[in-house]
Amino acid sequence: MKKLLVLALISLTVLSCNNNKKQKEKQPINSDYTALQKTASSIFGTLPTVAENTENILSDEKVQLGKKLFFENKLSKDNTQSCNTCHNLATYGVDNLSTSPGNDGNFGTRNSPTVLNAALHTSQFWDGREPDVEAQAGGPMMNPIEMAMPSEKVVIERLSKIDEYKNLFAAAFPDQTQPITFTNMRKAIGAFERTLITPSKFDEFIAGDLNALSTLEKEGLQLFIDKGCIACHSGKALGGNIYQKFGVYDDYWKYTKSDEIDEGRFQVTNNEADKYFFKSASLRNVEKTYPYFHDGSVKDLNEAVKIMGKIQLNKDLNDAEITAIVSFLNSLTGETPETI
Repeated sequence: MKKLLVLALISLTVLSCNNNKKQKEKQPINSDYTALQKTASSIFGTLPTVAENTENILSDEKVQLGKKLFFENKLSKDNTQSCNTCHNLATYGVDNLSTSPGNDGNFGTRNSPTVLNAALHTSQFWDGREPDVEAQAGGPMMNPIEMAMPSEKVVIERLSKIDEYKNLFAAAFPDQTQPITFTNMRKAIGAFERTLITPSKFDEFIAGDLNALSTLEKEGLQLFIDKGCIACHSGKALGGNIYQKFGVYDDYWKYTKSDEIDEGRFQVTNNEADKYFFKSASLRNVEKTYPYFHDGSVKDLNEAVKIMGKIQLNKDLNDAEITAIVSFLNSLTGETPETI
């Protein structure tokens, strides 16, 4: 009897210790972060599951066709390049190179931005020269430095010779007698890209789970808001929704050590006021989408944050502030969708 009593006491002690340990491990909800959550929710909004387009209604057939086309090397002159070559979905939609080599081995002048969440942007390319992912999809194919196809006609002739594509286009565009067109190809790729949305634990915080982010991540979010980063990086994609001069307070190339000085949107508009303006980058998955800026001139995220603070906000961020902000930015690394 005495032994049984001792064993019972030991069991109760172990259970009590385990329960106390679990309570300590579970971070208590801090009501002080409720205001931060509400503020963040109003600034960034709720991430959709897909990026809808009323002029390109999504269907399973269209998305599946777009996915196959996204990985199709036959869309390049020598059958060596696909959309995925520069926007590798296995590495968060980028190739992690400063600039990318094309069909003939020549390098472009601008960094290949991630295709993930790109459909949420107000325009495409660093200079915003195309309005949406459907329009963007055809550009690289015709670009002599990138996929180097001689004409849209050649693209369609290649696809039309493949029985699988005949069936896939017919299923995706059932109301058309001649569904294999350059426009439909762009629509299909765009439809696929509209499914490439990557929710992260930040979105759980936005939805009301105050424990979704660590204390340091929440401190970084607060700094991100207070320091003024949200002037360019707000909305569902945390960017991609405005044009801003890169180097508001000083010339950007003094800090990025860029090999070439890019005049940005000016090359599209020829408006002097647009010199050095670029579309603000989305910060979702920014931890994985290095190197940074339009020319991929900076590889380290801490350094990129420091530069942005200095030349965009005229603030000298200290090491603790940079660490906290980067911790928050890392919380934006999301889950890749099932369509990948």
